[in-house]
Amino acid sequence: MEANNKKKIKILKNGPYEATGDIPLNQLDIVPDNKGASVGYKESHHYPMQDKYYLCRCGKSENKPFCDESHLSGFDGTETAGHRTYEEMAELIEGKAIDLMDAEELCAAARFCDTKGSTWNLVEENADPESIEIIKEQCADCPSGRLTPKTKDGKIIEPELAESISLLEDKAMGVHGPLWIKGGIPIEDKNGKIYPVRNRVTLCRCGKSHNKPFCDTHHIKG
Repeated sequence: MEANNKKKIKILKNGPYEATGDIPLNQLDIVPDNKGASVGYKESHHYPMQDKYYLCRCGKSENKPFCDESHLSGFDGTETAGHRTYEEMAELIEGKAIDLMDAEELCAAARFCDTKGSTWNLVEENADPESIEIIKEQCADCPSGRLTPKTKDGKIIEPELAESISLLEDKAMGVHGPLWIKGGIPIEDKNGKIYPVRNRVTLCRCGKSHNKPFCDTHHIKG
């Protein structure tokens, strides 16, 4: 994807995310079914538009989602993620009617891949149109962009997402989820280098990720 030159998220050294360019900000609750699998999102809060936000990255702010300088008490925000592209990270899983690209290291444990059957099983075992649509829906709802369907003629299927930031709340697991960055907003590391731009990205906001700045499910693992 091409980088957007106006909207940008800058990772400040051992500090918050600086989001600039009038980026819409809201809170989305992950909606579970009775088995705990995720089936959708529900907006629970919409924040007034600002040209610039400083969003908590350490997980300690008393004014979440905004920074209150709690990171100054000793947060180590060292970025450990590389700058590999999605294609470099992803494994290709060949299916009966549609293939699946899977970049496991991006997983944010949102659990949309468990709805109506495992995405991997559906890809490998089914070829009917209904299963293909379920696969597309599951992948489109995957906030981190770990899973992406790919047609047999090589077309990568991505949902159309407006440029925005959503705070994910996972009430079924009793945790605050990551920041969901949508629409190809550039993310700049502390040294000024842009990470490969992606349509769907989840950024850590608990401060515990071992793949900073990206979520690696430690908000659930503890």
